[in-house]
Amino acid sequence: MDTAEQIRGMLGQKVWAVVGATDNPDKFGYKIFKMLKQAGYRVFPVNPGLKTVLGETCYPSVTALPVKPDAVNFVVPPKVGEPIVGECASLGIKNVWLQPGANEDNVVNAARKAGLNVIAQSCILVELRRQDVLM
Repeated sequence: MDTAEQIRGMLGQKVWAVVGATDNPDKFGYKIFKMLKQAGYRVFPVNPGLKTVLGETCYPSVTALPVKPDAVNFVVPPKVGEPIVGECASLGIKNVWLQPGANEDNVVNAARKAGLNVIAQSCILVELRRQDVLM
C-alpha cells in the first residue's frame, strides 16, 4: 500500500483520539482536534492536564477513553509518545498518526515493532484539506 492509500484509509476511520489536545488555539493539538470535529469525526481529546477541550470531556490517557478509537493522532513530544504507542497496541488500536515533531525514530520504530499502521511523514491538517474531507 502506498502512502496516499494509507492516508486515505486512515482518514476513512470515524473515531479518533488526539493525544496532546489542548484548549490553546495557537497549538496544533487544538487545531487538529477542532478540524477533525468540523470534518464530522467523533474525536476524543487526551491530555492529563485538562478537564475539557472545546467543551468536550478531556481524558487523561488513551486507556481512560470511553470507547476504543479507530485511530490516534499524536501531537506530543517523542518521549511522551513512545509509551502511548504501547498503550495503543495493548488496547488493539491499529492506526496511529504521528504529527511532525511527534514522529522521531524511537516512536516510529516502537509503533512499527508493535505492528501498528503508522503515518509519520504527513500533517493531518494538510491531508484533511488535500482529501477534501471537510464538510
